[in-house]
Amino acid sequence: MKYIDEFRDPALAQRIVTQIHTTAARCTAERPIRLMEFCGGHTHAISRFGLRELLAPVVESRSGPGCPVCVTASTDLDRAIAMADVPRVMLTTFGDMVRVPGSHRQTLQAAAARGADVRIVYSPLDALDIARQHPKQEVVFLGVGFETTAPGIAAALLQAEADSVANFSVLSLHKLTPPAMRAILDAGETTLDGIIGPGHVSAIVGSEAWAFLPREYAMPCAVSGFEPLDILSAIDALVQAVVAGAPAVINTYARGVRPEGNPIAQQLLDQVFEVGPADWRGFGVIPASGLVLRETFAHRDAARRFPIDVTPAPEPPGCRCGDVLRGLIAPSECALFRQVCSPRNPIGPCMVSAEGACAAYFQYET
Repeated sequence: MKYIDEFRDPALAQRIVTQIHTTAARCTAERPIRLMEFCGGHTHAISRFGLRELLAPVVESRSGPGCPVCVTASTDLDRAIAMADVPRVMLTTFGDMVRVPGSHRQTLQAAAARGADVRIVYSPLDALDIARQHPKQEVVFLGVGFETTAPGIAAALLQAEADSVANFSVLSLHKLTPPAMRAILDAGETTLDGIIGPGHVSAIVGSEAWAFLPREYAMPCAVSGFEPLDILSAIDALVQAVVAGAPAVINTYARGVRPEGNPIAQQLLDQVFEVGPADWRGFGVIPASGLVLRETFAHRDAARRFPIDVTPAPEPPGCRCGDVLRGLIAPSECALFRQVCSPRNPIGPCMVSAEGACAAYFQYET
């Protein structure tokens, strides 16, 4: 079978695959058991190790909105690009963001080419160091990510306060993952039987953050690590829960995730951020799904320090990135996939990001 020899323990992988097929065969539904992997890291592992083929036709996996670069709305990208053009502003960002197209195919990379000061950093603390080194410039960190990266940005803001680094601010586009999952289920656009919960996010928020899925939606959730055996184990647990009709949260990543999560990281988030609405690509504005700076940190809020009006713009014609993020289609079902949209010529962010589903399908799926 495809890539089975690349597993750390091929024999164990084969046993789990056989068990999944055997259990799923007892399902009374006339279609495959349909699961959604929330996390883009899971999508890439599933594609790389051929899990879709290994589990067909009894299990079908759909990608979800677990790519923070991909779900950043075009309007927010346009605001970041416009902010980079403000005199004396140095915009710092993770590398994935520089090639993500906003409206009219504009990118931070293009802004840098025309003279804007855009710099790639590996952490918000690197951006804070740049602010110390360039006291006459305004250093803005583009804060994109989920609960995983937000605590590091909170720590950088607290350090900026402690060190009185006045020229450091953050454009917070952070998003919270459980509200997006609610939005998908409430919309009812696609039928799902179970959720593969994101491992890194759950390390912060805890596996119990997903308890609403079985409680309110009768939907099992298995929190998974990122090794292919981790994902197979999570899928096995979900298939058993679906067939037994016993929805629950199953933590198959106990070595990295506790039920309560990481209280220190949660305290950092609560100290610096409060919950507010956020604009998601493919969803629109989801209430209580974003992290905005508290009023005590208003002077560190780049959106307030550099107010910029941005006109909402439509998505690129033909791009179905939003449908991919909501699990409505596979990337290969978009008419632009491979024909027009590729890593060399990305039309939407799902083809740009290292966690994007379109990039995963392009690289690994035939």
